[in-house]
This record gives sequence, C-alpha cells and structure tokens, in this order.
Amino acid sequence: MTMVEQLAAFAVRASHEDLSAAAREQLKLRVLDALGCAIGALDGTPLRALRGHLEAFGGRPLASLIGGGRTAPDRAALYNGALVRYLDFNDSFLAPGETCHPSDNLSAVLAAAEYADAGGRDLLAALAVAYQVQCRLSEVAPVRARGFDHVTQGTYAAAAGVARALGLDAARAAHGIAISGTAFNALRVTRTGRLSHWKGLAYPNAAFGATHAVFLAMHGITGPLEVFEGTKGFMDAIAGRFSLDWSREDLEAVRRTIVKKYNAEIHAQSALEGLLELRAAAGFRGEEIERIELDTFDVAFHIIGGGAEGDKYEVRTKEEADHSLPYMLAVAALDGALGPEQYTPERIERQDVQALLRRVVVRPDDALSRRFPAEMPARLRVVLRDGRVLSVEKRDYEGFHTRPMPWARVVAKFERLAAPFTDAGQRRAVAEAVAGLEGITVRELTRLLEAVGQEGRR
Repeated sequence: MTMVEQLAAFAVRASHEDLSAAAREQLKLRVLDALGCAIGALDGTPLRALRGHLEAFGGRPLASLIGGGRTAPDRAALYNGALVRYLDFNDSFLAPGETCHPSDNLSAVLAAAEYADAGGRDLLAALAVAYQVQCRLSEVAPVRARGFDHVTQGTYAAAAGVARALGLDAARAAHGIAISGTAFNALRVTRTGRLSHWKGLAYPNAAFGATHAVFLAMHGITGPLEVFEGTKGFMDAIAGRFSLDWSREDLEAVRRTIVKKYNAEIHAQSALEGLLELRAAAGFRGEEIERIELDTFDVAFHIIGGGAEGDKYEVRTKEEADHSLPYMLAVAALDGALGPEQYTPERIERQDVQALLRRVVVRPDDALSRRFPAEMPARLRVVLRDGRVLSVEKRDYEGFHTRPMPWARVVAKFERLAAPFTDAGQRRAVAEAVAGLEGITVRELTRLLEAVGQEGRR
C-alpha cells in the first residue's frame, strides 16, 4: 500500500474503544474549549463578512452553523472553523519544527458527523484521528522552515477525520485524503510580515477543502495515491523524506496538546503568566514601567518577537496584535489581563500601549531554546521608573502539558467567552452535552450550537 492508503486504513479502523480514558477526557475538554472560542467570535469582523458570503451563495441545509442557520457540510466546516480560529485562543501542539492548532479540525469533523447522523462516540474517534494525524505529521514532517504553513499537514488531518466521521471504507478514504493533501498546500506568508484576516481563515479554508475532497471521494472521485512518496509529491516537493508507520499509531496525541490560558499566540503564554504574576505581587501600574525585557526561546523570537517572520512593533490590527510579543506584554502590563477585550481597534490604537510596546525588548536565548518544546521557558525583567527591577523565570504555564488545565478551569474559560452571546441555561446545556458526548448524538449537540447567539444574545 502507498502511505496514504496506510493512513486511510488507520483512520477508518479507529474506534472510541481505542481511546484511553485520559484521551477521551482530554478530547472533550478541547471540544468545549474550542466551542467557547467559537461562540466568543460570533461578532468578529471577518466572521460577519464570511456569514454574508454564505448567505449570498446558499447551500443545502445539511449541517448546522454555530449561532444559527444551516448550509452544506463543507461550508459549515469553513464558517464554524473560522469561529473556532478567529480569537486565536484555541489549543496548540508544539513540535521542534512546527506548531499547529489541532482543534482547527473540529469544524470539519463536526459537519461530517452531523451529516452522517453519527453518535458522540464516533465524533470523538474521528476527532482523535485528526489530532493524531496532524500532531504526528508536524513532528516527523515539519514544513515551516521550507516556507509552508502548518495548514499543509492539516489538509491530511482534516480529511482523515472527515473520512472516519462519514464511515467511509479505506479505499474511498484514501482518495479523499489524497485529493485534499494534493490541493491545499498553504504558504507561510500567511503568518509573516503584515498579517491579514487570512491568518484566521487559512485553516478553515483547508477544512472546507478537506471536507469537500472527502465528499468527492465518497461519490467515486479518485485522487493521486502517491501523494506522499510519489514524484513531485509531498516528500519530494515540500517536506523531504520521512517515515511513519500508521499501523503502529494510537489515538493518544491529544494528551500532548496544550490549552491556552491567555488570548495570545501560544509561545507567549509562559511569559504572560510570569508578567501577570509579577504585576499581582508588586502592584505596579503600567505608567510606572520604564521597560520590559524578555529572554525567550528562538521559535518564540522568530514568530512573535521580531525575528525571521517580521517586525512586531508596528501593530495596527487584531491579527498583528495577537502575534506581537511587544504588544501582548505591554497590554497585559497595562490592563492586568489579556482577553478579546485587549484586541479591539480602540484598545490597540491607544497611546499608552503603543508607547509601552516600543519599550519591550525581546531577545533569543540559546539555553532557553534547547529546553523547547519540552518546556516553554521565559526569563522576564520589568524595570520600573523608580529604579526597582522585578524578575521572574518560567518553565511552563497553566495549560501546558506539565501543568494541565483542569475541566473546571476550561468551563470557566468557556463561560467567560460565551457569556456575551448566551444565557446561563444555554452555556450549561452545551457544557453538559460535551461532558456527556458518549451518550448523545452529534445532532443533539449541533442543535444547541445552532441556538446560541439567538434568544440568548444580550
């Protein structure tokens, strides 16, 4: 068999029983976390534009949209995926050469599972497949250094999860995964330089494409089965040679993913926790700060600190702000928090944060770099105008795999994000449905999600 046929065989044979109890709980935790991010994004500017696009073009009402309405499954994957991704608050996976957000796959798997009238157990199995594929390809076949985005591996992950959710046989699943992997190879310029709305829409677009590709395969369309190892395939053209034996893979990768504590790019989490701990202990105010100095690992420096992926001191938009260490540290120091409120245009443009972010110094440190990704190290100094110097060093944060976030904290995060668009009863119903996914159908969950943002909106 070709590698994509081996991958397809792995995907279609996966079952809920293959998941450990810990993996099941971690999957449900991440589903609730992603849904909180999605509901909290309902008023996002690009989401309103995308909603208008879907309403203008239509689609058979076969899958639910979070916040109301129904459309074709591939378009539901696009829109719901954009909701999950827009705040940049959903989970992450760290590999030495790649970082990804595996819950980006939820929208595609959810749409396919709803279409298939699947149960919650099948939804969890299909989502576990997508997590496993994306995390393992990120580990063995990173593409960032070659100019491609982590969306590239995600096209295989989303397609594999959709194939499992639809209950396809291995042959059709292989063709669907092959079509998706061939067609959607995203450039890293998505996340470099002047960032645009596409930063939050690139993966949802891949989820749309992967869902569409697998439905094509379900109807008999074939794809290039040598997509990985063939001439001009993924290995030849993009990733280089690697090996991965899908017959030996389990469904436990979700347990190595991490949850965000702050509404910030993942590599900033430890530094932000350290800064806010210093602020709480010392009680300083933003106007007392002379400068902030951060020593960090090289990946953080290059992606969000002003290194290889562009200047981070010119911050004009939400997309630039949540990928700028200077902005995130400055606004957290001023406001004592970092949530969606810190990314409104009015907050970004204010002089206090624009002045302070230019007094944030970010430096890469070789010793810290060697500790990543087993740790997320940060060494922070806050120099105050009265001469005091406050410092802290972090190795992780609450939400990292060494300090996992408990269910109660994720529920609190979900409540906080969903509150502007739901009432207490709606939030409780969604949380209880996710906690008891094994005992419900996917359509029971999607009916709840379709209702949010309607009667419950304040």
